[in-house]
Amino acid sequence: MTGQGADVARAGLQPEPENSRPETVPPTTAPPPEEATEATVAAKADHENFPVALRLLPARYRRHLMAVYVFARTVDDIGDRAPVADRLGLLDELEADLRRLYGAIEQGPASPTSPESPKLLAIRGLNHTVTDCAVPIQPFLDLIQANRQDQTVSRYETLEDLVGYCRLSADPVGRIVLYVFGQFTQARAELSDQICTALQLAEHWQDIGEDYRDGRIYLPQTDLREYGCEEQDLAAPKAPPRLRKLMAFETDRAKKMLDQGAPLVGTLRGTARLAVAGYVAGGRAALAAIKAADHDSLTATPRPGKAKTLTELARAIATGR
Repeated sequence: MTGQGADVARAGLQPEPENSRPETVPPTTAPPPEEATEATVAAKADHENFPVALRLLPARYRRHLMAVYVFARTVDDIGDRAPVADRLGLLDELEADLRRLYGAIEQGPASPTSPESPKLLAIRGLNHTVTDCAVPIQPFLDLIQANRQDQTVSRYETLEDLVGYCRLSADPVGRIVLYVFGQFTQARAELSDQICTALQLAEHWQDIGEDYRDGRIYLPQTDLREYGCEEQDLAAPKAPPRLRKLMAFETDRAKKMLDQGAPLVGTLRGTARLAVAGYVAGGRAALAAIKAADHDSLTATPRPGKAKTLTELARAIATGR
């Protein structure tokens, strides 16, 4: 679960490699996608709103979840940080590598590309995950398509339009997670979609200033107009009252969406329940942080505290929602 997307990590639940934890690489100093290594990509997990791979999970699940995260993070890095003129071509190459991986799996064990391929980072780790967990190709293709859309769409007129984007950018990750735990059903996938879309919205509402500086606005245009907000409000050092009112509305709406999907936790047991409860807790804590900041995401990025996140995790596990 994305989008994105993705703070629960800051509650002491961050992913940890088998032998050591990588240092966090600031976005301004991280290598471009072509030069990325698994360690540098995985290190970015510390900045997500959700636990990419809870330490309490068995190693096999942590490895699968990290492989999915590395792929999703690499796709996002191509879509956001590669030279603009190269992005669509790189995404096309990544899709071709992905299709070769699936083709190779169907024909028997084989490497889909040469070891020197710079984008093999995003593919190589998926081999065992795809085969062990029987994950279909479509969710991975959707993540690539979301980043293609980012190259041509920078505004969304309505919430429905934005949710349509989240179906590509966030919901596929939740569905992959269900496959990783062997818990995929259509009913669970629909609940997962609610959670993942809410997580993506929470991330957008934390980063409205950064997104604006990158040329994108995820706040629906209809909502901006309804609350009398101008796009220039997103460039202010501090959110004006009208923007705070809009953010209060958006945050509350995302929380309701998250709560609608949260009963997914109650359908799961064991490690799957723990993992999905962590995603729900991460979303709730992030939205609570925005509220605690008086709905001002411009002065500083609202981040949840450890105590709040752990409280939400315990609540989700105990109540099953």
